[in-house]
Amino acid sequence: MRHMIHDLLGPTPGSVRQLHSFHYGPSAGGKVYIQASLHADELPGMLVAWHLKHRLAALEAEGQLRHEIVLVPVANPAGLEQVVLDAPLGRFELHSGENFNRHFVDLSDTIGDQVEGLLGQDPELNQELIRDHLRRNLLAHPAHTPLQAQRLTLQRLACDADLILDLHCDFEAVEHLYTTPEAWPQIEPLAGYLGAQASLLATDSGGQSFDECFSLLWLQLQQRFARRFPIPTGSVSVTLELRGQADVSHGLAERDCQAILDYLTFRGALAGQAPPPPAPPRPATPLAAVELLVAPHGGLLVFQAKPGQYLEAGQVVAEVIDPLDDRVTAIHTQQAGLLYARSGRRLATHGMAIAHVAGERLCRSGYLLAP
Repeated sequence: MRHMIHDLLGPTPGSVRQLHSFHYGPSAGGKVYIQASLHADELPGMLVAWHLKHRLAALEAEGQLRHEIVLVPVANPAGLEQVVLDAPLGRFELHSGENFNRHFVDLSDTIGDQVEGLLGQDPELNQELIRDHLRRNLLAHPAHTPLQAQRLTLQRLACDADLILDLHCDFEAVEHLYTTPEAWPQIEPLAGYLGAQASLLATDSGGQSFDECFSLLWLQLQQRFARRFPIPTGSVSVTLELRGQADVSHGLAERDCQAILDYLTFRGALAGQAPPPPAPPRPATPLAAVELLVAPHGGLLVFQAKPGQYLEAGQVVAEVIDPLDDRVTAIHTQQAGLLYARSGRRLATHGMAIAHVAGERLCRSGYLLAP
């Protein structure tokens, strides 16, 4: 195992930030990249990464690693230090207000222009050519703020990986994941191993999030050169939502760790025979079919449905109660679907998102992510 320390831009004189990456297995051949807690107040993945550290070290000592595996247990040191009045605030950078998981660098046009005269008819050579240009462009790309420096460091570590796993969680939720329709055939076994109750698919959900900054680059290059050059899919990426923020326990983390190792064995990154992947509990559905429920006014938020519960159209999910004028407003679903995530707050503000229901009928378009 190689432990690498990446110095980041410090925000003020005398302050130091570092990103730590742990590298296992051979440096040649395939590559897997796993990071946790890009939203720094989402900690279940950090515990899973800690368990993976120890399991991967043992597997490496036994000679069981066939591909390089890069692990970043703390992907957001900037957000991790944002504790204000005893409240961790790891989703948005306090200086800029930007979501830590948005606005990653898009280099698809630049790389397309650079490789256009160099591509040939060998897809493997084309893949390595694109990866080489991606590495070099990310290394040369300037960072003007600490947030940009942190994003670029993560992209540089992951840009040439065949598989990218980004470990997150929601507020109160069952296990679910986000990936693209194009990647789903490769990710479906992982959904089965994890027991993901919702698998949500979108080619471009908006925002240039970490997982999509890789999948979109390869898709855009494939579309640009479709009639002239064979461009393989260079990175399969997925965001894993490991239940809710309070679901930090060794039992759950060990189970998720084993599921990931089973999947890596299934893919051939680890030696051995993986158990057959079970079918996911539910089929994948479009992210655009997720119904976002919001509070129609402020008040106490009293839920009538729990994460993991399948709801019929018109079913009550929650009530919002104004204790001053005695208004009680029931919030209903518009379509049937799985309630996979809900707010952890119990005081609603007007227009606040309170729950997400994975349906099958398209009901949204454009920007599909939470703020």
